[in-house]
Amino acid sequence: MKFKRRNTEALGDLICGNPGSDDPHSGGTPKYFPYRSSMYITEFFQDLDTEYTHDGSTRHRWVADVLDAMLAEPHEGPTRPPEIFCRVIDYLMAPNDAMNEGPGRPNALGQLNEILNREGFEAFYADDQHCYLRHIGTNTIGVFQTNPHRPLTEAETKRRKELIAYLEKCSEDELIEEILLPLFRQLGFHRITSAGHRDKALEYGKDIWMRYTLPTQHYLYFGLQVKKGKLDASGVTKHGHAGIGEIHHQALMMLAHDIFDPEVNRRVLVDHAFIVAGGEITKAARNWLGNALDAAKRSQIMFIDREDILNLYVVTNLPLPAGALPSTPDWPDEPPF
Repeated sequence: MKFKRRNTEALGDLICGNPGSDDPHSGGTPKYFPYRSSMYITEFFQDLDTEYTHDGSTRHRWVADVLDAMLAEPHEGPTRPPEIFCRVIDYLMAPNDAMNEGPGRPNALGQLNEILNREGFEAFYADDQHCYLRHIGTNTIGVFQTNPHRPLTEAETKRRKELIAYLEKCSEDELIEEILLPLFRQLGFHRITSAGHRDKALEYGKDIWMRYTLPTQHYLYFGLQVKKGKLDASGVTKHGHAGIGEIHHQALMMLAHDIFDPEVNRRVLVDHAFIVAGGEITKAARNWLGNALDAAKRSQIMFIDREDILNLYVVTNLPLPAGALPSTPDWPDEPPF
């Protein structure tokens, strides 16, 4: 990834605290970023666990060189900047560093977005009070901590409960369209195509197929078999549940039938199959599936249950579906009389 030089130098000005004036009687624009001398610029980057040390040259140009080097690091496609660059933006916009405004930092955010918008990105504060980058064209969010097993913040725990309530009432199509498609786009998959349930004859066990680009620019193709309820190993399937034997058979069908990728203009086989459950995959079902797969297929079939969906969706900071948001009354806060 590469930003125009004038934009990285403008970002360097913000990090150095150059724009604006500290003098309230000067008539100029107030400062919304703290001034950083050579020592504090070095400290800024050391706080991000990097080894950059200011060499005494022009500060904002030196910072621009550092940002150029960060943007050149490996990353997941043109819509997701490298993790270290996302961390720089978050640290720069720390609410505790607010100057001449409140902790929401609307003026500082406006100055930052004036620069980022020229490169097709937008910065915003999420519920966890961290500042994230969003690609304007695709709405993809750059993240800097995606470990789904880390402790959740209070705001993330609240969002998780709201998402659980949504999963309890949503349909299988809503699970696919409102939850899984945005989630896998955010995780870096491309060409995500939903088969839906209108034409089962053409589905061949695939509810979704998608593509992942390796760092070597080779492609891996994935198919998803999605069930809303619990997956169990019972011989008699209960209402709202699905048998793992049936799902396993559909996954094998998925791997056996090719798909057409219009971007490369050829038919390809699915490399891996995901079994996705909106409910729980019971321990018995997991054991049955593990015993049913031989060594050659074991790496081709993977499974994700509700807990995985919840944790991944929350830590990647995706907005909740409209149906998961608390409803608001239709009347105004104050009566007209």
